[in-house]
Amino acid sequence: MALDVSALADFNNQTAGKMIPKIVYTGNTAEYTSVQEGIKYLEPLNLFEVDLYVQEGYGCATTPSGSATFTQRNLQVCGRQSFDSLCLKDLDTKYLGITSLDAGSYNTTWKLAETYSELIVNQMKKKNDQFIWNATTAGAVDCADGLLELTEAGSGVVEVAAATTPTLTNIDLMIAAIPTDVADRDDLTLFMSVSYFRQYVANLRTANNYYFDPNAISNRGGVLDMVYPFQNVRVVGTAGLGASTRMVLAPAKQIVIGTDLVSDVDNFALWYDINTDSLRHRLSMKLGVQIAYPSFVVSNVA
Repeated sequence: MALDVSALADFNNQTAGKMIPKIVYTGNTAEYTSVQEGIKYLEPLNLFEVDLYVQEGYGCATTPSGSATFTQRNLQVCGRQSFDSLCLKDLDTKYLGITSLDAGSYNTTWKLAETYSELIVNQMKKKNDQFIWNATTAGAVDCADGLLELTEAGSGVVEVAAATTPTLTNIDLMIAAIPTDVADRDDLTLFMSVSYFRQYVANLRTANNYYFDPNAISNRGGVLDMVYPFQNVRVVGTAGLGASTRMVLAPAKQIVIGTDLVSDVDNFALWYDINTDSLRHRLSMKLGVQIAYPSFVVSNVA
């Protein structure tokens, strides 16, 4: 007697399969910049500078010279939120009904809730980093501009348009263009895309294997960074720049990211709603960015 199994589909033990969440490269520009909390909508960066005039020292000086100037640059934050609703009963007829739901028909809990929460936070951090760089008021897309707009041609930054790619020669051009008033700072940071960072590392390795130390590259919080050899400049590749060819060299602490509360991203709400019989989440926050002194920023405006 022969077995007739033509009416059966090939067996696929889906309940035994490993669950692999899609964790993405978040980026974390805020790790290097200043962060100002408590902004509900709009607050100024209060700037103060002194223009000191030194006079000839013989005789009695009676004429005041020099100036103390107070200026402001507004930092506006944009409200950002994520809301979704999942009907867990949709899983009853799938393998997930066995692996991720407790016994019973109410489905008020979900074994993947922790992983789901981690993915929400992970995705929001990536989108926030993209917003910090790519936000634009053009076409009323966003309520405030991001760093790409703030370092565009004509924005008051030092422009090095020739530095279109992350070759060592081009990076040296940008370093040479750093204003002397900030040339000795310990927070000088060259931001570029992750793709450009990898090209930069390849250029560095090709140029001279003797001073390239692979251990000098660190991956922390979704950023790649290393110190540029023989310079007080840190090179950072961040996911926020995506496929952009922009490179921005600045005193990082003079870039100010504004928010209402830093912990808003992590402290979001996840709950079972009995009225809609669904698992819901809501994440709300505010985010914006401003540069205190654009004249100290070097950009390739690409």
